Amino acid sequence: MKTFSVKAFGNTKATNLLAPLSINRRETGPTDVEMEILYCGVCHSDIHQARGEWPGTNYPCVPGHEIVGRVTKIGSKVSKFKVGDTSAVGCMVDSCRTCSHCQAGLEQYCINYATFTYNSPDKHLGGHTFGGYSTHVVVDEAFVLKVPSTLDLAATAPLLCAGITTYSPLKKWKVKAGQKVGIVGLGGLGHMGVKFARAFGAHVVLFTTSAKKVADGLRLGAHEVVLSTDKDAMAKHLSSFDFILDCVSAQHDINLYLSLLKLDATLTLVGAPENPLSVSAFSLIMPRRNFAGSGIGGIAETQEMLNFCAEKGIVSDIELIPIQQINEAWGRMLKQDIKYRFVIDMASLKNG
Repeated sequence: MKTFSVKAFGNTKATNLLAPLSINRRETGPTDVEMEILYCGVCHSDIHQARGEWPGTNYPCVPGHEIVGRVTKIGSKVSKFKVGDTSAVGCMVDSCRTCSHCQAGLEQYCINYATFTYNSPDKHLGGHTFGGYSTHVVVDEAFVLKVPSTLDLAATAPLLCAGITTYSPLKKWKVKAGQKVGIVGLGGLGHMGVKFARAFGAHVVLFTTSAKKVADGLRLGAHEVVLSTDKDAMAKHLSSFDFILDCVSAQHDINLYLSLLKLDATLTLVGAPENPLSVSAFSLIMPRRNFAGSGIGGIAETQEMLNFCAEKGIVSDIELIPIQQINEAWGRMLKQDIKYRFVIDMASLKNG
């Protein structure tokens, strides 16, 4: 298969900083869309994978799965896109498409494993996939999304991961007007959870350990902000929530939040703590509560989410950076010094 070389940023081993390198992309096949990448969001997963904190990292590693771009070339059988269209790619670039999960529009849970945007086996070129910290990407049109024209493109990029990761469970557990919904943590995921829960019409309560985030939580749409370190404030909410979305990736006491659920209500975890969380049996048994997990969303649901964001005027709160500042940005992320998502202006790579 023919390839072409593009500029990228990545690392060649876990201890290395990200630096410029060249990677190969496949030439456009019959059902492929080639995109010039305009913006790429920066996800905490990028750090974990590139630094080998998650198992199975392949090097060189080029992260990035929150991609917004412009179509530059299409294959002969492509029907959904034309050259010049604004397009997007999220966490997946393929799946088996034939298993029961894929047939149900749940490609993220593909029984035969989805092909993720980076660090997955590359079915076309061999080796592994490379992500959006690069100038171009080539993806089958079935895994390319349309970006509504009314959305700010840079602020749309994080919707492809942080957005769909919070939208999908709110839809799955049927959050609606009149319900009381909790969002745990105000970071890249949590700030989107607040925006979506509010847009769904729920009464939104944000839980945070930081008094500095109270004002921002209210600005983003929470009706109430509760400091989870305040025992009296937490006690006022016991057994009162219809749904709680836990967006925290650090170790924390999950039982504290399970105790806030009503009978038969659910807490869904979308944060990914490094170590297992300790769950008390009686946090679930009395009164009959549910503890669940959720990961991103399928392609159709992701498109639905983008359309919903256009209708409601929802995008991420971002800080735009050139690619040359990515290592500094990662350091700031680890210190939680960001409100609430970094996005790379990929013109800085193309022109750098």
